Amino acid sequence: MKKLTIMLTLVLLSSTAAVFAQDASLDDLLRKTQQSATQTTAENERRVATFRNNRDRQRQSLAQARTELQAQEVRSEQLKTEFDDNEKLLADLETVLTERSGNLGEMSGVVKAVASDLRGKLDGSLTSAEHSSERQKFLRELAQRKKLPTILELKRLWYIMQHELTEQGKITTFSADILRPSGTVDSSQSITRVGVFNAMSEGKFLQWKEPSVDYPSGILTELPRQPSARFTGLVDPYLNASAGDLKPLPMDFTGGVILSNVVQSKTWPERLGIGDGVLSDTGDAGAIGYVIMGIGLFGLLLAIWRMLALFTKGAAIKSQLKKSTGSDKNALGRVMKVYSDNPDADIETLELKLDEAILRETPQFERGLSFMKMLYVVAPLLGLLGTVVGMIATFQAITLFGTGNPKMMAGGISQALVTTVLGLVVAIPLTLIHSLLQSRSNSLIHILEEQSAGIIARMAEKNDGVVV
Repeated sequence: MKKLTIMLTLVLLSSTAAVFAQDASLDDLLRKTQQSATQTTAENERRVATFRNNRDRQRQSLAQARTELQAQEVRSEQLKTEFDDNEKLLADLETVLTERSGNLGEMSGVVKAVASDLRGKLDGSLTSAEHSSERQKFLRELAQRKKLPTILELKRLWYIMQHELTEQGKITTFSADILRPSGTVDSSQSITRVGVFNAMSEGKFLQWKEPSVDYPSGILTELPRQPSARFTGLVDPYLNASAGDLKPLPMDFTGGVILSNVVQSKTWPERLGIGDGVLSDTGDAGAIGYVIMGIGLFGLLLAIWRMLALFTKGAAIKSQLKKSTGSDKNALGRVMKVYSDNPDADIETLELKLDEAILRETPQFERGLSFMKMLYVVAPLLGLLGTVVGMIATFQAITLFGTGNPKMMAGGISQALVTTVLGLVVAIPLTLIHSLLQSRSNSLIHILEEQSAGIIARMAEKNDGVVV
């Protein structure tokens, strides 16, 4: 240790000697050393003073915090004691309130239940389209209130119930907003309300939409699809009727359920998949239904063609009946020409020639009738095929999804019924038309046979012969 001290001293002396040699004298070094020592001492004393001041302040703050902690602990104990006392007092007061209220507590429960139930009915009532939603707000607050209702609140509840009963029997006209199927809202439209059954505007039926997030007060909506014309045609005469006039009007006594079903139910063009004049794959008929419709259309065209042909030929035969000479322009004329072309033939030969002429003319009257008969026989068979295919689809849906969801089976059942209906709709008219055309054809052939027999009879009479 001594050696180390001696070495450091030597290093310092050597360094000092070097400094003395370079820049300053020994006196300058002494003076600087004294100044540095003085400054260091002053700085240290200032630091010590600052530390002591901070220490004293921290001690004072600690003492204050401990005092405050003790005060808060005392206050906490006081508040805890006071809270326990208040809990006991509240329990005693609730017991006293229950004992003193008696039947009033039961009445409060009944009032809350009635208010909640009435609010739900008013939300779905058509009268809410005309009257303010303040009554629903009052009923909601009354249903959620914990304290007993006041006399004024009970009177207001009774008034709302009486007001609703009165409005259900009125026919009124008022202004309200209408939500169109396109999503736009038309403001301040004239609305006619018939009790809680119908709401109409501009000849169209409206439906009440209950309050929702988008429409907190509810709104009247125009049905995307109106009922049939025989119902909508009664709206304008009813709205334009003068006071005292009695006009018929369809009533939805279900409160909008029937109108909702009108929107959801399919029309026959939609069931057949016919929209805007074209076929689509959204119909219930399926491929078999389209085949049946094609057969029906072809059969109808065939019937029109044969009907025009038979009536044209019938008119020509009736015209020929008024003439005594035959003609090549109609069937009867050609039969009569057989007699004029063979004036010397005997009765047997002439009879055979006339039969041959009638047989030659018969196919033109019966042309297409056999094919039409085949069509009205095939159409119901195809309908039966569609029924079987639809039922197979139904049973497949039952196998996969069970019977819990009827909508999963509705497609197959609908195809089964629609194809059956299509087959009958095609077969029944074609059967009647075929019968009519067959009767017309037979009557024309009968005329030919009758005239042929008349020719034979006249010839036999002329020759005084006997036909064997």
